Amino acid sequence: MSETEELRQAILAQVAEYYQKVHKERPFEPGKSRVHYAGRVFDEHELQNMVSSVLDFWLTAGPYTQQFEDDLGHFLGVREVIPVNSGSSANLVAVTTLCSRRLKHPLLPGDEVIVPAASFPTTVNPIIQNQLTPVFVDSCLGDYNPNVTEIEAAISPRTRAIIFAHTLGNPADMDRIVELTKKHNLYLIEDTCDALGSTWDGKMVGTFGQMATLSFYPAHHITLGEGGAVYTNSRRLAKIARSVRDWGRDCWCGYDNPVNGKCNRRFDREVPGIPGYYDHRYYYTEIGYNLKTTDPQAAMGVAQVGKLPHFIATRKRNFHYLYEGLRQFEQFLMLPTWHPKADPSWFAFPLYVKPDAPFMRHELTRFLEMNHVETRLIFAGNITKQPGYQHIQARVVGNLAIADEIMRGAFFIGVFPGLDIPRLDYIIDMFAKFFQERGIR
Repeated sequence: MSETEELRQAILAQVAEYYQKVHKERPFEPGKSRVHYAGRVFDEHELQNMVSSVLDFWLTAGPYTQQFEDDLGHFLGVREVIPVNSGSSANLVAVTTLCSRRLKHPLLPGDEVIVPAASFPTTVNPIIQNQLTPVFVDSCLGDYNPNVTEIEAAISPRTRAIIFAHTLGNPADMDRIVELTKKHNLYLIEDTCDALGSTWDGKMVGTFGQMATLSFYPAHHITLGEGGAVYTNSRRLAKIARSVRDWGRDCWCGYDNPVNGKCNRRFDREVPGIPGYYDHRYYYTEIGYNLKTTDPQAAMGVAQVGKLPHFIATRKRNFHYLYEGLRQFEQFLMLPTWHPKADPSWFAFPLYVKPDAPFMRHELTRFLEMNHVETRLIFAGNITKQPGYQHIQARVVGNLAIADEIMRGAFFIGVFPGLDIPRLDYIIDMFAKFFQERGIR
């Protein structure tokens, strides 16, 4: 072992020691410790990978990024993974890719894209940003996924695509959705930012349409701090997506950057009307951005992907433990539902305060929060009621009554792997305390 390698190993050993002293989980104290709805779950391996990357001083995408692409692609069973700097950017890249004029039938300004009104904003925003027209449809109570009957009713001659999220990791009815996309020749983008590892009829969600997206924000199944990814089995779409991510340039050399390019024609590109040749690295075929991730982030991701099977199994265990513990309150709280063909890798545990309950949602969530149990609402609720979306060009199908109900009465609590049985018992106890203090039976 060389002197520099010995020094590296000594540094990484100290990093592991630092983790044990600073970051290792502290004992849970009921009534004092905060019970988070989500959070990063990590050990010394994430820190060591990141430090190792910094020691190599790969600041942009590099060897760890390539390994992350390969490992995540193997887990998902897909050919192409394109890391980006957030799940929101992943949605932007995916929609923008389908607008590329290099496609035979691209999405064009004014084309309609069907999307649930009960969405996270950045599932909707790329539709608007690409001058497409969102067509809002309603969802269903219980699984909080788009109502497929409403999707079918929303299809018009201008409809070109469907984009939706598998809400909180709960797969939508992919049999019926895929049938509609085939019947009407529609593009499909699956937002799986909350659904990494969820399957429908044994098949990984995100592999039913042309493209899918992921987020690696700390609340999600794995984290890179920030970060996200687009994934697809289409090499053509992947090439366009990488171009959109990388300033719009046509160069596809990846992380090794051979002098004459992988195409071996780096210095042989022609620009009409300009004498001579132009460097392919500065040849732009898309309207793009800089949405890349960094190698230290990817180094963290490599360690996280290795933990995915354990993370997913723990999320499922926590979900079913809470389900059994909260059934006693079903008179006033609707528990989540899922399709027999769905095997969710749950992001969270959704609940809905029924209209006839003798309390309002904010009373329950405020009580839980004051007692150190974190809660969150189901994203934007009915996004058409949000101030930022009051004046957009859109079409609405039906009265969106369920989206309104989600906005009025739905919320979720955590199931992430940082929750153990004592914390889950504490959550259940706090629900019981709320009902007991109000004399509700």
